Amino acid sequence: MNLRTLLCCASAAIFFTSAAPGNAGSSEENLPQAVSLLGKELYAGTPTAAALGKYDAAKQAYEAAPNDPDKLIWYGRRAAYLGHYQEAIEIFSEGVEKHPRDIRILRHRGHRYISTRQFDKAIEDLSKAARLMVGQEDQVEPDGMPNAKNIPLTTTQGNIRYHLGLAYYLKQDWETARRIFADDLGKTDNDDGIVASTHWLYMILRRMGRDQEAEALLDGIHADMNIIENFAYHRACLFYKGEIPLESVLPEDTSGSGNAGLVYGVANWHLYNGKPGKAREIMQGLLDGPQWAAFGYIAAEADLAAGEL
Repeated sequence: MNLRTLLCCASAAIFFTSAAPGNAGSSEENLPQAVSLLGKELYAGTPTAAALGKYDAAKQAYEAAPNDPDKLIWYGRRAAYLGHYQEAIEIFSEGVEKHPRDIRILRHRGHRYISTRQFDKAIEDLSKAARLMVGQEDQVEPDGMPNAKNIPLTTTQGNIRYHLGLAYYLKQDWETARRIFADDLGKTDNDDGIVASTHWLYMILRRMGRDQEAEALLDGIHADMNIIENFAYHRACLFYKGEIPLESVLPEDTSGSGNAGLVYGVANWHLYNGKPGKAREIMQGLLDGPQWAAFGYIAAEADLAAGEL
């Protein structure tokens, strides 16, 4: 079975009878939020009291102003932060009906289609958003989970490009993913964004056999970059550049979602350096962990589902 067929089967198998918007709670956690590309049902973890409180506040704010797109977006985002991706998709879908030209809603629904392994739907939403955003002024995107310095680092249009490139990566459409990430890298003006796009673009170029381009891409990476949150991507890029040795690149605890991209990057490095067995071992270890919504986890899943390792 090829990757395209696996993706279609996984999307079709997702349990879509999740609670209606506004009914998040223990019942939502008992329903699978997605089915992995390898056929495993994926469930939300137990949310914190703080996360539930923020969800309830966002729900009440939305119910008081149901035609306010900002209130709807935060309602959907707070549902997603609980791990309730099916509910979030329902909320954003309601938003798309009410505000069909609001690129922010398409951006967030596209993200959660990626979380639930519905890559074609993600591409449809994010491509539409990319078309609509032409000529619009870009805006900083507020953080739902702020970094240590409480400085928002991404923009709406940057997130549309980034997630669209990722969706094509997960479908192993290397050329389209390469083009989108290259465009995003050229429009990124902070070091966190630079290391994130460089990480994916480097791996894409190596997968395509364009090793010299990949190595040249690392010229702009250095140890003293001003990184606020994407420490794992920065470390991965320094590893690709040879400034961090293989034996010390991974942290002792690799279970956190922030490290999934780094773990996946190291596995990928083994793959295009002629060690597919080691790559498969690392990717499988990543899939044995709990962080199934992390992009590195999903990318490892897609590689294993493709049967190329």
